[in-house]
Amino acid sequence: MSATNPTPAPYGEVFFVNKPYTWTSFDVVKKIRHALQVKKVGHAGTLDPLATGLLIICAGKMTKQIESYMAQEKAYEATFVLGATTESFDLEKEVIPVADPSGIDATQVEEVLARFRGAIEQVPPQHSAIKVDGKRVYASARKGEEVELQPRPVQIFELELLAFSLPEIKLRIRCSKGTYIRSLARDIGEALGVGAYMSALVRTAIGAYTLADAEELPALITRLKERRAHADL
Repeated sequence: MSATNPTPAPYGEVFFVNKPYTWTSFDVVKKIRHALQVKKVGHAGTLDPLATGLLIICAGKMTKQIESYMAQEKAYEATFVLGATTESFDLEKEVIPVADPSGIDATQVEEVLARFRGAIEQVPPQHSAIKVDGKRVYASARKGEEVELQPRPVQIFELELLAFSLPEIKLRIRCSKGTYIRSLARDIGEALGVGAYMSALVRTAIGAYTLADAEELPALITRLKERRAHADL
């Protein structure tokens, strides 16, 4: 009797990527999808184009795990610039001066940070990927249309001042799903009375997974293409 070949298990894989600067999260998905030649590929939590850091990509049957990854805590290192703001609260839009921040000291910053630890209500930025009435808010914002956004409950588990060098402050943030770091910049700037925007953001962890687990995207794409080439031999 001839042996029968067992049915191969459904494909599934998870990738930890250091998202490149200026790339959208979907740009990374498309690049990996093309390298894998697999249709079902998605990311577990958007990183803005001007942010870098840990992005989890799920392929095949592992796309079923996306929601569980998204629900986990996130950790970031963020740089905020005091004394100005932008329409998007980051460098995507033009910088608008608000007030001279030279009178602010580290003690004042620490006092304001204390207000944002724990359970807070946060209004998402107009330039965000959330949907209102079935439309992405950023799409409306790019047309000059302002959408009324309601405050949402989020949790800030850790908010630590890492560096103080006016006009910049650098923070370590550990927070719940749905927290917008750009909104945190806006709110901290308003609380200090001088405005603020986010000039840099790195996602350092999602749950137990850290940036140290991530591959650089070019190296990952090369590895996947080589693997596929060997599989086709």
